[in-house]
Amino acid sequence: MSTLRRSLVAAAALMAAGLSVPALASGDWPTVKPITLIVPFSAGGNVDTTARLIGQKLGERLKQPVVIDNVPGAGGVLGVSKAVKAPADGYTLLMGFDGPISIAQLVNSAVKYDAEKDLTPVGLVTIAPVVAVARPGLPAHNLNELIALVRSKPGSLTYATSGVGTMLHLAMEVLQERAKIKLVHVPYRGGAQITSDVMGGQVDIGMLTTTSATPMIQQKKLEGLGVTSAKRIDAIAGVPTFGETPELKGFDLNTWTGLFVPAKTPQAVVTRLATELDAVLKMPDVRKRLEDGGATPGTGTPASFTQFLKKEKVGYAQIVKSANIQAE
Repeated sequence: MSTLRRSLVAAAALMAAGLSVPALASGDWPTVKPITLIVPFSAGGNVDTTARLIGQKLGERLKQPVVIDNVPGAGGVLGVSKAVKAPADGYTLLMGFDGPISIAQLVNSAVKYDAEKDLTPVGLVTIAPVVAVARPGLPAHNLNELIALVRSKPGSLTYATSGVGTMLHLAMEVLQERAKIKLVHVPYRGGAQITSDVMGGQVDIGMLTTTSATPMIQQKKLEGLGVTSAKRIDAIAGVPTFGETPELKGFDLNTWTGLFVPAKTPQAVVTRLATELDAVLKMPDVRKRLEDGGATPGTGTPASFTQFLKKEKVGYAQIVKSANIQAE
């Protein structure tokens, strides 16, 4: 009788006796059931798109289906909250990103989890800049013109992000602070909704990652005003960087996505996941899809990802304190 079959028979016997079932050994992983990948955003946004690509490839390599579970709300906090409470057995993964992982606790005392303690980093998946896009008909075609327009109509223009404390929000807060202007923040639940409402003219400016914004800019459905990276993005080379605007010289902020598991997940599972994720991110078709969307595929180990997270959080804390950002 195989190890897996013995484990299942033993578990069935315990259940019949009304006793709790212990977690199966990590050596059985991932043969027992499908893997759930929590996405703390609505379907259709950049985090969701990335998660579905990575989840499919991981499932093929692990020979076990990876099922996407979209849990939007509170800028990603609801999805992360669900992930930290999940069993640490390797069957729940999280496609985390900067906002709910590294920024939420800095801006909202109601956030009860501590990502550094409650999650284990597996690997960096993508790094991508933020793009400011304008609604059709807005009389501003770059950031210089936007800044002048806002100064002529202080407090009247609106901008959309995926929530308070997300990197999209922080990027605009830094822009406003540096340029000494003020726009009205309109938080949304995901990139797809932002795109729809900017295209429809419900909000003036949308803050999106390149993954969401690039296709819309290429198809001329939205106009890109600027990207937050230090260099222009090849896929949308006509969109200038924030740093090309005098008031924003040196501007360089990026979003990221990464794979996590609940804390105390067996080390053998974390190591296997990291190995498979690294292999997926080196696949030519995966790299092309990510790069075509303006993202840079991640590299490294759980240890290097952990160090990356610590460094990024220091920078976020400085922005939050300077802009006095708090949950609304």
